[in-house]
Amino acid sequence: MKYIKLFTFVVGFLLGSNLFAGTIIVGATPEPHAVILEQVIKPLKDKGVNLEIREFNDYVIPNMALDDGSISANFFQHQPYLDSFNAEKKTRLVPVAKVHLEPMGVYSQRIKNLKDIKTNAVVAIPNDPSNGSRALKILAKEGLITLKDVPLPSVLDITANSKKLTFKELDAPQLPRVLGEVDIAIINTNFALLANLNPLHDAIAIEDKNSPYANIVVVKKGNENNPDIKALVEVLQSDSIRDFINNHYKGAIIPSF
Repeated sequence: MKYIKLFTFVVGFLLGSNLFAGTIIVGATPEPHAVILEQVIKPLKDKGVNLEIREFNDYVIPNMALDDGSISANFFQHQPYLDSFNAEKKTRLVPVAKVHLEPMGVYSQRIKNLKDIKTNAVVAIPNDPSNGSRALKILAKEGLITLKDVPLPSVLDITANSKKLTFKELDAPQLPRVLGEVDIAIINTNFALLANLNPLHDAIAIEDKNSPYANIVVVKKGNENNPDIKALVEVLQSDSIRDFINNHYKGAIIPSF
């Protein structure tokens, strides 16, 4: 077993050492992260850095790929999720830049206003601790539930639930698919957009724009000052990318730099 671990470490190290020689591989979820990254390919190439975008459709694999050295950086998550992931998986992944905020929205095919939600309604929320707590906080702000004052409240921390809501916890990418089967679903914007749901027009409630859940570029600890990574951050936080986010997403996604 120790030889297998050693082999895995050496392979990861060798892969990682080849990722910062004028070419970086950045893992991202398709929308909006990969779309935003596509806008930096040319300006980054002008700085002598080639960017390869590797798409993922979940929230676990891109962090594991970063940890094992398969990719140079990733761009899909916010700080609370990263903190939770590092604590659970014992990884050493660190943020290097804030890029944008994706306001989480409440969606329904059955009601037009949260005030109309029925007793015993079924609510679908993400099953990871950070996004699950984020969803619950939206419901608390809307007055549907009361939560204990803890950093990452779960359904076990609900202290008042006058509508007797039932919670269905699912992988975040699955939430748009079950929208017709539940009364409401609270969906991350990147997965909402993939399902042609726009938080500004389709959500019946939306996260406050002062939310701390800005999406970040993340690297493995020790690579924060790599010149290629610094070039990536500089381009991502440029005026042209700010303009692209504002013009392309029209408020559904908000620059956070």
